[in-house]
Amino acid sequence: MKTLPTLALLMVATLLGSCQTNPNTRATPVVPSAAPPTAGAATEGEASAALRTFLQAQQNAELFVVDSAELVNVNDNTWQVLVPRTDWADRMPNRAAFEIDKSTGEVRALPVR
Repeated sequence: MKTLPTLALLMVATLLGSCQTNPNTRATPVVPSAAPPTAGAATEGEASAALRTFLQAQQNAELFVVDSAELVNVNDNTWQVLVPRTDWADRMPNRAAFEIDKSTGEVRALPVR
């Protein structure tokens, strides 16, 4: 037969174990991942189309104002894009950053500071 302190410890351990949250069920911020490669994005129009396709696949696509995106021709291989977000209206930075590979059309999210 178990003693009273042992039973109390088992009850406390059971209660504490049931209070812990499952890390897989916590709400995590959506971070866009790399998009599958497309035919390429050599022109600004193709880069905009690749970005639009990438963002439409995201869970929070309605937060991005793609029509107000600013594309910058960084070099022969890369476009960088700043896209305003509606939920970031009163904060700085208020835009998400992406990089688009000109040869593949691959879109990657960039960290914003």
